[in-house]
Amino acid sequence: MGKLKGNVLIGQSGGPTAVINQSLLGVIEQARRDPRVRQVLGARHGVRGMLEDKFVRLDKQPAVALAAIAKQPGAALGSVRKKPTEEECVRIVEFCRKRDVRWLYYIGGNDSAETAQLLEKVAERSTWEMQLFHVPKTIDNDLCETDHCPGFGSAARFVALALMGDDLDSRALPGIKLDVIMGRNAGWLTAASALARVRADDGPHLVYVPERSFDLEAFARDVEAVRQRLGRCVVAVSEGVRGADGKTVAVTKEVDAHGNAVLSGSGALGDFLAAELKRRLGDKLRVRADTFGYLQRSFYGCVSSTDAREARAVGRAAVRFAREGGPRSGSVVIRRIPGKTYRVEYGWVELERVAHVTQSLPERYLGRGADVSEEFLAYARPLVGGLPRPVVLP
Repeated sequence: MGKLKGNVLIGQSGGPTAVINQSLLGVIEQARRDPRVRQVLGARHGVRGMLEDKFVRLDKQPAVALAAIAKQPGAALGSVRKKPTEEECVRIVEFCRKRDVRWLYYIGGNDSAETAQLLEKVAERSTWEMQLFHVPKTIDNDLCETDHCPGFGSAARFVALALMGDDLDSRALPGIKLDVIMGRNAGWLTAASALARVRADDGPHLVYVPERSFDLEAFARDVEAVRQRLGRCVVAVSEGVRGADGKTVAVTKEVDAHGNAVLSGSGALGDFLAAELKRRLGDKLRVRADTFGYLQRSFYGCVSSTDAREARAVGRAAVRFAREGGPRSGSVVIRRIPGKTYRVEYGWVELERVAHVTQSLPERYLGRGADVSEEFLAYARPLVGGLPRPVVLP
């Protein structure tokens, strides 16, 4: 790359998180320190704003306002679920030329990394010199190459606290409680529910993730065994659990722009499983189901301090990696430094290693039966932070 001078453009894409705006502020802060940068622009609703020439001058916003926005859930610039066509990518690169954008930072998950890769290919063929970086975020924690993803720690904290509360609720009014948690193809967030346990009889008593085949008969049998032993049963189940045939248990025909089945925001799976348990175990059984849905990524005030700090850091790192002589494009990754104390460092990888691929829970993180391993809990604890320890009367 030559000695570029010009503007920075930032976009946010995909499902927002509780800390996505920390990454936004991280990019803004680092970009404003670079003497080559003239303006810092924010695209309204990601690539849609680039296509419609809708943006905001982020470098003109009051520092106090940006600091407040960083602590808020949701995407401050507005998000989007759109996979641009090649013709639209050409238009976006032309928008960047028109607005003198030399650095584009796209904050999002694996589908957003795919969008960045599509733009990268078009930009490489153009005469306009620019650098393009994907800034990671996703509560699903399913990006490849990185130890974990900004957004996961806070959502996992919400899930753990919600299951802790549900366990206390089920002790008060015993029954069967089903909690449906986000996770289309990977069970990271559902696995985090196990952090709620303090005592041996604490829920969730059963944890079902997409990495293992889900069988309705075995499910009913497992639930009944726990109920017979404890008089109650709390279950955490991923929205994307699938049978031995590979088909998701939650039937849906709706897909997003990237071809993914839309599973969140519907109580279909919880209602179906509750009905199946009543059919198999008895109509008079007390069974309740909650679908956590979008609350997991947008709950105000349930933020992991580690998650917030690292989300800001990946934004700053993206700008540093796009320094003079740096790569033309890439995706920021977090690497855990081995040792007894939790520490991380930041690096980057090629977009093709992240775009539109999913990192599933590895086998070592899965326990026997419907559960997770101690190794997973050790992995997740520093990301979520300290949790309360409820007291139960003898």
